[in-house]
This record gives sequence, C-alpha cells and structure tokens, in this order.
Amino acid sequence: MPHYRTGTTPTPKPTPVTQPFWDATAQHKLLLQKCDQGHVFYYARTHCPVCLSNQLQWVEASGNGRLYSCTVARRPQSPDFAEDIPYIIAAITLEEGPRITSLLVEADPDNVTIDGPVQVTWDDTAPNLAMPYFRPTA
Repeated sequence: MPHYRTGTTPTPKPTPVTQPFWDATAQHKLLLQKCDQGHVFYYARTHCPVCLSNQLQWVEASGNGRLYSCTVARRPQSPDFAEDIPYIIAAITLEEGPRITSLLVEADPDNVTIDGPVQVTWDDTAPNLAMPYFRPTA
C-alpha cells in the first residue's frame, strides 16, 4: 500500500463541516452524512444535496463498496507524489449508496476489475489522521 510520507505530502485541512469526518479517520472509521429524510451522502456539506435539509447526522459506513471507475497515474500530479507512482485513482460506490474518490491499493494497476468488490483500508499519514483507501476483496 502506498504510504504518503508523513510531513512530506499535502494533508487535508479540515473545516468545521468536515472536522467530524477527519476526526473519525483517526479511529479508522468512515463516516457519511445522513439527513432526516434518510438520504445518505458524501462529501460533507451543510445541507442535504437531495432535499436541502439541514438536519444532518453522521453515520458510520460499512467500508464496503464496488469499484465504479479508475485511472492509473503513471506520472505524478506533483513532485510530492513522485515516489508513489504508479497509483490507482478510483471512484468507489459505497454499499450505502454514495460514491467516494480515493486510491485503490494492493492492486495491480494493469489488472483492475471494474465493478469488483472493495473494502476500506487505512493509512495513518499524520498524527490523528488516517486516509481511507480501498483494496480489492475476493
């Protein structure tokens, strides 16, 4: 699994809206938001993107999903990631419905199965911060 060298690559800068998500990553929990009408969504927002409700709660996701799409980065997007190529940038459809963009790890970049099952895995990249990545499952 790529490990982005702590302190040498960009890390997320939480906002008041995203802070609960990033706090949960330190405990290896993947949180999604859910409105009072039952819509579950990702990424963190102040209002539901479906019904515009501002009555939101955080719910823990299963961490399971399916690979929706991906691309292989063979050239780094910046010098910070030069040591990590090739890496797989993936769109994952979570079991709960929302789609999340992340990295697909522990996978051969030349042999990826679209719609294959994946599961969240964690990379502790900084104190009190872990990045949610995904790996193929059987």
